[in-house]
Amino acid sequence: MKVPLVTRLTVGSAGVLLTLFAGGGIAAAQPNVESIVNSTCSYPQVMAALNAQSPDIASQVSANPVATAWIQQLVASPPDQRRQMVIEAQSVPAAQEYSGLISQVANTCGNF
Repeated sequence: MKVPLVTRLTVGSAGVLLTLFAGGGIAAAQPNVESIVNSTCSYPQVMAALNAQSPDIASQVSANPVATAWIQQLVASPPDQRRQMVIEAQSVPAAQEYSGLISQVANTCGNF
């Protein structure tokens, strides 16, 4: 069964975004995702923290409607659904290069 392009783009974007928000470092076998799963940050707070940490990445995320929608869904979801979204996004290998940024975003978004 061929996976539709929209689904692949959504999962790919989610993987990149999750890595941004799940942290833990590339070498970690199981990144600590509890900071994002249990976050009380709003979408504007997450984006402000992302912009403070990496304006280039924040600009790329803001310009991508799929990425924007995924983050909005993530922050609006209850912890169990967030955890499932995190698990699904962790399966995207391309997301690994962003793994340090999320800890910074997840740990500082409450300041914005």
